[in-house]
Amino acid sequence: MHARDLPAERGIWNVKISRSALVLGSSQTEDVVNLEACAKANVDVVRRRSGGGAVYLAIGEHLWVDVVVPRGDPLWNDDVVASSQWIGDAWSRVLTTFGNSLVSVHRGRAEPSTWSKLVCFAGLGPGEVLINGGKVVGISQRRTNKAARFQCFVHRRWTPEIFLSLLAVPRPMIEDLGDLVTIIDRDPSQLFAAFVDELNAL
Repeated sequence: MHARDLPAERGIWNVKISRSALVLGSSQTEDVVNLEACAKANVDVVRRRSGGGAVYLAIGEHLWVDVVVPRGDPLWNDDVVASSQWIGDAWSRVLTTFGNSLVSVHRGRAEPSTWSKLVCFAGLGPGEVLINGGKVVGISQRRTNKAARFQCFVHRRWTPEIFLSLLAVPRPMIEDLGDLVTIIDRDPSQLFAAFVDELNAL
């Protein structure tokens, strides 16, 4: 899915996770991975074309939604930072509809942290969504001269102890990551359907 070519028209993909994987950002090397632990846990190590830190994908624990916006689409924006705001706003409306309060969208440029080069969710990117200060929707963006692909990631479970066990030393302590994430324990098909409705209205 990470290597899939971008279509010429707007697309919304509900990506099904069939195998657990540790996904590295485009500039990361396998030096950050505990390959022995990944092999023992049957976790694939793969790479995405967008930047940022590592992301752990597990069956049944995450919702992964991709949105493709071609150049010329009303949602297209040449500004890399501003281009993610509308998608964060759409997720914010979905989460509010499902009864969540204290929902906010990160405005402006990325805000790194001590561990964000290693762990993607440890930093804040444009358009990413928080509930009560914990990130609930992570967004990465891959752009070509013809289209932009926004990869949206929602935690339905958060198991930092497993994630950390897959990383090589130096790595954060569990207390460094424990409060970073807010989980949404909802039926992923309902979340996806509500998000599609939001995008179709734009």
